[in-house]
Amino acid sequence: MTDAAFCALPTAPSTVAERTWQGPGAQERHDILRRTRSVAIVGASDNPARASYFVATYLTSSSPYDVYFVNPRAETILGRRAFPSLADLPVVPDLVDVFRRHDDLPGVAEEAVAVGASTLWLQLGSWNERAAARAGRAGLAVVMDRCLKIEHARFHGGLHLAGFDTGVVSSKRQRLSR
Repeated sequence: MTDAAFCALPTAPSTVAERTWQGPGAQERHDILRRTRSVAIVGASDNPARASYFVATYLTSSSPYDVYFVNPRAETILGRRAFPSLADLPVVPDLVDVFRRHDDLPGVAEEAVAVGASTLWLQLGSWNERAAARAGRAGLAVVMDRCLKIEHARFHGGLHLAGFDTGVVSSKRQRLSR
């Protein structure tokens, strides 16, 4: 055996497909967020421990978007009505932000296409090339494996919320409180 064989990293299981889809760059994501007026959070939760709750709280309090919640098992989330499906929303959402299991993503992409959404956004950890291909063929912009809250805050100066580094570099000496 060669030395390289001893140092090789373990490979992913053969059931995990290689990522071939290329997502939009930073400028394209910024443009998506600037033209978005309404967001539907599919898989929104009324549980404060869930990431979707945190994102929903941020979007409803720190963004200009009209936010709608989609969860067939909830009646209200953050004091707002929750809808059973995208088709039940009173508006066509510009952006569909998805917090669902991997196997559910193609179905959600199909729903987003059916209602006429402009963007399918899969949250951090979500990657499904079949869903992306379906949405892309229908003309939707697709973002995968990115957090809508983080991206919005990144482009709009809100990364300091919840302790994120703002990325601001300054030559001014920081004053520490005593």
